[in-house]
Order: sequence, then C-alpha cells, then structure tokens
Amino acid sequence: MRRRLRDARVGRLATVTADGRPHVVPCCFVLDGDTVYTAVDDVKPKATPALRRLENIAANPATSLLVDHYEEDWSALWWIRVDGSAIVLPEHPPAIALVTAKYDQYRRRPPPGPVVVLEIERWRAWP
Repeated sequence: MRRRLRDARVGRLATVTADGRPHVVPCCFVLDGDTVYTAVDDVKPKATPALRRLENIAANPATSLLVDHYEEDWSALWWIRVDGSAIVLPEHPPAIALVTAKYDQYRRRPPPGPVVVLEIERWRAWP
C-alpha cells in the first residue's frame, strides 16, 4: 500500500469548504514517511494565488488524498486514501526538493509554494 501511494503520479486532494462542502482537486505529491507534501506550482496557470484548497485547510485542517489505478481488467483495480490533518506553509525547502526529485517538470521549474503538509492519521485501501 505504501509503495503504491509513493509511486502514484497523481492524487486527488480533498478539503472541506467553510460551508461544509467537499472540494477536490488533482495534485502532484510526494510521500515521506507518514507525511504527504504537495506544493503549489506556477507551471500550470492559476486563476488566483488565493487557492480554495489553501483557504479550506486554514479553516479546517481535515484533509484526504486519494490515489487510484484503473484498468479494463477490473481484477487490477485499486485505490488508497489517506486522511489526516494538514497545514499550509509559505515555504518548505525539503518538501520542494522531494517533489522536484519526483517530477521531471519540476526539475526545470521548481514550485515556489506554498506547501501543503498532510500528516497521515489513517490509511484506507481497496483491495
């Protein structure tokens, strides 16, 4: 389970809005021990630097990350969800180094941050 999460290329980061609604966005991430890091990059255009996910975490740290694998051969399907508490840091050089090492696109242009730090409290998976 840990290897699958570590090796996954994209996840879906789920936060909760101020009015209690789910907010899910795809993200690049890295697993380090029992911590997930995802950094805001400037490679892909953003409508605003005040991203909803960052506001959500500031108001309610309950956060999940879901990764999954799909194939037409359904015997190969799997998913992993980690739940925990997250914080947003304006910068985190060790986390930036980890995501930069994982993604070639970031080697050319490392993400400036901020960085979401998700401390895993619970693992769920299927199968």
